[in-house]
Amino acid sequence: MAEIGTDIDKARTLLMQGELVAIPTETVYGLAGNALNENTLLKIFSAKNRPHFDPLIVHVHSLEQANEYVENINASAIKLAIKFWPGPLTLLLPKKKIIPDLVTSGLDLVGIRYPDNSLTLALLKQLPFPLAAPSANPFGYISPTTAQHVNDQLGGKIAYILDGGPCEVGVESTIVGFDKDEPFIYRMGGLTQEEIEHEIGPVTVQLNASSNPKSPGQLASHYAPQKKLLLGNLNDLLKTHFNSEVGIISFEKSLSNIKNENQRVLSKNGNMEEAARNLFAALRELDKLEIETILAEFVPDIGLGKAINDRLKRASSR
Repeated sequence: MAEIGTDIDKARTLLMQGELVAIPTETVYGLAGNALNENTLLKIFSAKNRPHFDPLIVHVHSLEQANEYVENINASAIKLAIKFWPGPLTLLLPKKKIIPDLVTSGLDLVGIRYPDNSLTLALLKQLPFPLAAPSANPFGYISPTTAQHVNDQLGGKIAYILDGGPCEVGVESTIVGFDKDEPFIYRMGGLTQEEIEHEIGPVTVQLNASSNPKSPGQLASHYAPQKKLLLGNLNDLLKTHFNSEVGIISFEKSLSNIKNENQRVLSKNGNMEEAARNLFAALRELDKLEIETILAEFVPDIGLGKAINDRLKRASSR
């Protein structure tokens, strides 16, 4: 298993040597390596068993540093960056040649973001390169929101996990790109559509589900537990499943006819931020139980609820 700690100097040394380090962000933990080194990038794809057609996100410590790796940032992108960076926003922008094609899966656009985590920002400021950092989990599986989640899945493949505690947001960043300056959301995430539109006006949502994604997190099947996951009205789903063989993920209320240990309530107060923080942990915990199927219900499809529902849909797609 990997060592877990808060030693930024150790993390920096390993990254400078071309090794991989798991890093905390406000969204989920990332599997980080030198974004400018193709050998290191190949290690990321190998450790995750991630297909090379799925692009990576590049992490920087400032808007000024982002400018070193993209050709231009249009007015709307600058406005979003000033308002929401550091934070759960990834901007999809034209890349400079210094960014390897392996990062972008051969596309001309690179996803770039400025994460909101003090440990990772301190680390980034000590490095002479940005970090490519997809979620630190096997490809397609539930994203990690604690250092131990990373160790459980990838501990044998990396040397060090920088421990920043539980992730505050708990779902991945929202990805915003532009077509002739018209804004598009390519992945719902920790920044809501409403917050984005408040800054730059109407945004088109284009959640691609093909095998040739424009940005990370767009594949139809993603964030999935090993157990089968079914979505819908919980009471209706239970009519065709034995109560002892299922786990339940509900938004606010538990069910009286299911054992407590087989249930995860995302937020008893109906708080969408709390629900987002708890989603991946709930999936991970139920996946470890001696059950056959996980039954889950959608949350209200507003604000962060859109990101939660998107993750549930992809997790149930097989």
